[in-house]
This record gives sequence, C-alpha cells and structure tokens, in this order.
Amino acid sequence: MRTILNKPELLAPAGNPEKLKMAIRYGADAVYIGGQAYGLRSRAGNFSYDEMEEGVDFAHSRGAKVYVAANMVTHEGDAEGAGDFFRTLKNMGVDAVIASDPALITVCFASAPGLPIHLSTQASATNYKALEFWKKVGLERVVLAREVGIEEIREMRRRTDIEIEAFIHGAMCIAYSGRCTLSNHMVNRDANRGGCAQSCRWKYDLFEIDGGAAKSLIPGGAEPFSMSAVDLSMLHHIPDMIEAGVDSLKIEGRMKSIHYVSTVSNVYRKVIDTYCADPDHFAFDPAWEEEIRKVAQRDLSTGFYYHVPTEKEQLFGKPRRMPQYTFAAQVLGYDPRTKIATLQQRNNFGVGEEVEFYGPGFVHFRQVVHDLRNEDGEAIDRAPNPMMTVTMTVDKPVEPFFLMRKK
Repeated sequence: MRTILNKPELLAPAGNPEKLKMAIRYGADAVYIGGQAYGLRSRAGNFSYDEMEEGVDFAHSRGAKVYVAANMVTHEGDAEGAGDFFRTLKNMGVDAVIASDPALITVCFASAPGLPIHLSTQASATNYKALEFWKKVGLERVVLAREVGIEEIREMRRRTDIEIEAFIHGAMCIAYSGRCTLSNHMVNRDANRGGCAQSCRWKYDLFEIDGGAAKSLIPGGAEPFSMSAVDLSMLHHIPDMIEAGVDSLKIEGRMKSIHYVSTVSNVYRKVIDTYCADPDHFAFDPAWEEEIRKVAQRDLSTGFYYHVPTEKEQLFGKPRRMPQYTFAAQVLGYDPRTKIATLQQRNNFGVGEEVEFYGPGFVHFRQVVHDLRNEDGEAIDRAPNPMMTVTMTVDKPVEPFFLMRKK
C-alpha cells in the first residue's frame, strides 16, 4: 500500500508587488521577495516596507506565504540596521527570512525571536550532517545547494526531518552555489552583496597577442562563447522530487516578467496537483512542456540531479532557436452578454493576429483578433501604446488577470 504523499509547497519568485499577486493567482503556495537591503538581487525592483505589508496581507488572505531574502554575504558594516529590518518583518507577519551569513542569522535570532529562518542556497548545504547542524542552530528549513543530486536528497530525507527546499526551474549560476567574483573583477559590482552583472553570460572571444596585435582564434563567422549554463527544468521529474521528500519546490526568477512567473507557476501547479491526486496513474502531458517552452530563454536540463553536468549543459556555440512569445495584454474585465473583454495593452498587437489567452488552472485558448476599440469606443487596427485600454471580442469566456500572448 502506497504511503500518503506529502504534497510539497510550490514557491515562486516575486520581484515586485505585481509579480507577487500574479504568482499567487497562478498557483504558488508561497513567494519569495527582496527588501531594499541585505539581499542578492539589488536590481529586482525590490519591496518597500509598505509594499511588503500589502504583499503579506494579499498572500495571507489567499492562504499563501511570503518569505524575504536576506541572503547577502556581509562585510564589516553591511549588517548595520539589520535588527530593525528583521523586527519590522516579524511585526508585519512575514512568514520567514532566507539567510546564509551567520552574522545576519545571529542578528535575526536576537532581534526578532520567533521569526522563522530558512538557510539560503548560498550556504552550500549538501549533506545531512550540515542540515542537522542548521536544525540545531534553530533554522526551520534548508534550501539545498544546486549541486545536490536526487539520491543525496533521498539520503538527507531518511536521516533528518528539517524542511528541505530545492530548485526545480530557472537560471543556474556557473559558480558553485552562486558564489562568484567575476562581476567584482570586471565591473566592480559585488555579486555576493547583490550586484551581480552576470559576466558569465556575456559573449567572449579568444585572442592571440602577436607583436602587440590581437588576433582572434575563433574561426570566422563562429558564434562567440560564454561560460554560462543552460536553465534548469525538472518538469518531467516532479514525481521524483515529491517521492524524495522535498517539502518546497522552488522556481528561480525574481527579475523575470509576469509572463514568466504566471506561466511557470501555472504549469508546475498543474503537474504537482495531477501527480498528488493519483500517483499510480500519473501520465505526463506534452502540453505542459509546450507551455514551459513559451517562456524559455535557453535550453533546459536537469542540472545536477541525475549526473554531473557536462559541456552539453553549458552555452557553447550557436544557441538553439527558442519559440518567441510576447506578453501582449492583461484582461481587466469581461462582459458575458457581449463576449467583449477589456484589456490593458503590454505589447503591440492588432487585428488579424493570432493570440493566445491563458489563465489560472491551466486554461488556454487561441483565436484571431477580430476587432479592436480604444477607450472612446472607436474602431482601431492596432493597440500600439503601452498600457492603453482596449476592448475586443473573445471567442471564449475570460476573467480578470487572464493574460494574452502572441507568437
């Protein structure tokens, strides 16, 4: 007889309040955000205290949780004010903070007792004794290093009961657990204090210096190379993650668009729910992968989960062409009598183009744009202006916060 499965949390990124609300509407059980200090995504459009409080209220009203990343590596002086920061988070009801530096962890324990702490992936937890150590320190959850394999997770689960969080989708850092100094060296932006310039994803050439002249060693017309990795996707292997005992399945991407956040959350929500509802008869639906590919920027792999990555998991040479979909509009309202939807434009689209609507619960349909009208009710051929409000006839019912994309 099958043991009752522990249904894992789906944890999504939220770089700003709009993304937070979209992630939760599209199925996330929890979101992780950044404040305006102590985090590793200084350019992610981070949250003010007022925005955090609004986000926490929104999430809690829908049964979701909010975690705040405070995962920077602190140098002398960087932790100044952290006590007040953690106290404020606790008082507004934040569900946990994510930290890696023992200095910040110590400050949090002292200044905001009772505020749960999750160990960041930056701390490189790769074995059960490390997890037990952090459990004894008082942490509730460990976000595993991305270099951990699925068998190692099973062994950890057998030997410790601390909560385990693991990445299932998104960009992977070329450096061990994200600890890199390329950005520091090349543009004087400290990656471990929130300023990573993603130097590994730049295009590089290889030169020979001969008599003061630089000669490229890359054959003419060849694609310049980078030293970065393809993206992670465990879409086909969610059953393995659940069976291994992972408590929280994490999506990367606080700097990604609401198109990305909504799509990826929607797909993984569907996969998790489908598997947990009937594990013995679970069958993978190719439509799930087709949907993920609509927001993929790079090739996808399973990272370190099943083997040590090779050059096949790195971005060498000419990249494979990915399907290009543009987030075109968000639904503001719908009149079922007239079948007319009110949309807020996000990218240029017009009459005669094929578009796709999608919404929470993995709802999708395609249609051609038959007609468009502006706010004054005048017929128009295109919606060219950013954030303009338009109306159009839709073939099937839609709801507020459905999104529309075009290929």
